[in-house]
Amino acid sequence: MACADDHSSRPEGRRPEDKRRLAVTLALAAGYMVAEVVGGLWTNSLALLADAGHMLSDVAALGLSLFALWLAERPPNARRTYGYYRTEILAALANGAALVAVAILILIEAYQRARHPPEVLGAAMMAIAFGGLVVNLLSLAILSSSRHSNLNLRGAWLHVLSDSLGSVGAIVAGLLIWAFGWRWADPAISALIGLLIVYSSWRLLSESVSVLMESAPRGIDVDAVRDTLSGVPGVLEVHDLHVWTITSGMDSLSAHVVVPDGHPVSPLLVELRHLLASRFGIHHVTLQIEPEDFGPHATCPTR
Repeated sequence: MACADDHSSRPEGRRPEDKRRLAVTLALAAGYMVAEVVGGLWTNSLALLADAGHMLSDVAALGLSLFALWLAERPPNARRTYGYYRTEILAALANGAALVAVAILILIEAYQRARHPPEVLGAAMMAIAFGGLVVNLLSLAILSSSRHSNLNLRGAWLHVLSDSLGSVGAIVAGLLIWAFGWRWADPAISALIGLLIVYSSWRLLSESVSVLMESAPRGIDVDAVRDTLSGVPGVLEVHDLHVWTITSGMDSLSAHVVVPDGHPVSPLLVELRHLLASRFGIHHVTLQIEPEDFGPHATCPTR
């Protein structure tokens, strides 16, 4: 019986500039959040205050993402043998939940205002919202290249994206109020923003929970992995196959591989690891090689 352990891999997509990009985006969001709060109170606009509230969640989300990136760099130890990589997934889950909470608050307030629409300064509202949109678009551009390979950074990017939608909504509402006096546009568009936020955060929540539940990674067919391993000459059976994600860009696999008695082990392990890396992108691999007569219920001898 022999094992193949390839645990030298690190998550893909980690770049030193990711933390710098997050820090710059955090500073931009915090600065304009204050401007939107003041502007929302001055113009009496719920859309602006909703956008400012969402920017507050952006500041918290970006700060949490930045902290998670820092913590994930800490090395493994005897207690946390995988290190702190899962803090990024926890941050993504927290960001998704915060997005939903903000959306619910916006919907509740929009309902209250729809019943009694207040006076709103439409022109000033548009000007302030336009400034917020510029800041959000700049933040999106800064984070854009980092969002595809990291669930934590995707959560931060989604916060900024949904805030951009809020800015667009506030501009449209301000235009309708200024041009036609449609005060109902403010709560109506705010409610639409809330629904869009829920929609955009759902996949982030789903993927975060999937990683924490150690489900098979998206894009990896476990049956196809089993068939590929079983099709290698010398492999009689594959059982106890598990594929899961430790953190974004770091998928893991463990399996028991049954071979004929006396079959050369080293060349087989090299071929199996190469197939898993080339076809499925799985580099963090543990394979237990079992001789044919080992039996499915074999146990280690007691001392």
